[in-house]
Amino acid sequence: MKFTSLTTIAATLLLSASALARPTIEARDVYAPPVTYPHAGTVWKVGEHHNVTWDTANHPVNITNGIGQIMLRKAGLTTPVILASEFNILLGRITVTVPWVQNGTDYQLVLFGDSGNFSPTFTITGPASLF
Repeated sequence: MKFTSLTTIAATLLLSASALARPTIEARDVYAPPVTYPHAGTVWKVGEHHNVTWDTANHPVNITNGIGQIMLRKAGLTTPVILASEFNILLGRITVTVPWVQNGTDYQLVLFGDSGNFSPTFTITGPASLF
């Protein structure tokens, strides 16, 4: 009986000590503004310039990471193509140049700041003109 009581006390002390040693989780404001352009049905041509836009109306007071980046996504996978970076996420728009990529109807943009947010699927086709 003494052994069971000592085991119970030891286990309780260990559980209490491990609970105290756990790091506390900080509350973070996660901001993922919805992309408003490009929208579904948009067609971009290689070499063109477009204003990517997103809605900043409901942003939190404190944004953990306010530095934005836009990457290209194809067929459900984010590519290494960075279209814009190092901009203030509260700008609500940034001009990008359509890169030389394979034609496709399954492109999206990923807007990074606090969190990643995908645009609707859109199309990229060959260059507007070669000359």
